[in-house]
Amino acid sequence: MASEIAVLGGGCFWCLEAVYQQVKGVEAVESGYTGGAVDHPSYEQVCGGQTGHAEVIKLRFDPLQISYREILEIFFTIHDPTTLNRQGNDVGTQYRSVIYYQDEQQHDIARHIVAEMALVWDAPIVTELSAPQPYFKAEDYHQNYFQQHPFQGYCAFVVAPKLAKFREVFAQKSKPE
Repeated sequence: MASEIAVLGGGCFWCLEAVYQQVKGVEAVESGYTGGAVDHPSYEQVCGGQTGHAEVIKLRFDPLQISYREILEIFFTIHDPTTLNRQGNDVGTQYRSVIYYQDEQQHDIARHIVAEMALVWDAPIVTELSAPQPYFKAEDYHQNYFQQHPFQGYCAFVVAPKLAKFREVFAQKSKPE
């Protein structure tokens, strides 16, 4: 079976990238932008909130090792899907909770997971389900950001706790350290 793609936005892409790089069955993770109106936006443009893009990760995974459903279960554990256009101190539409499904099967799975998560969270789920949009890879300095800067303030205080939560909740899905 061939690899599949998932595109997810759940706040800063550094957080999602760091977690999914540790997931068994995930073959590659790339930070980027999608869902906006500007071709090849820069980080500064996206952070300015004027392009409509979300910070996302694009991951390639082996469905024989991890299912799309499991990818989404991790997603809903490592970010807050109840805060509109916000994750912690990151505020703006670029930090929205969004799943860019790649086909109808992914769309169906995402709809079911969102319905299940509505029973788990105390507040309404605001995660958007969107058809694929043009995707643009983020600048090279954003790729593998946590691996390169684990002691940078944001990484130490925001990314590292999300990674620790993933390892605690999904120990069996975590690659060996």
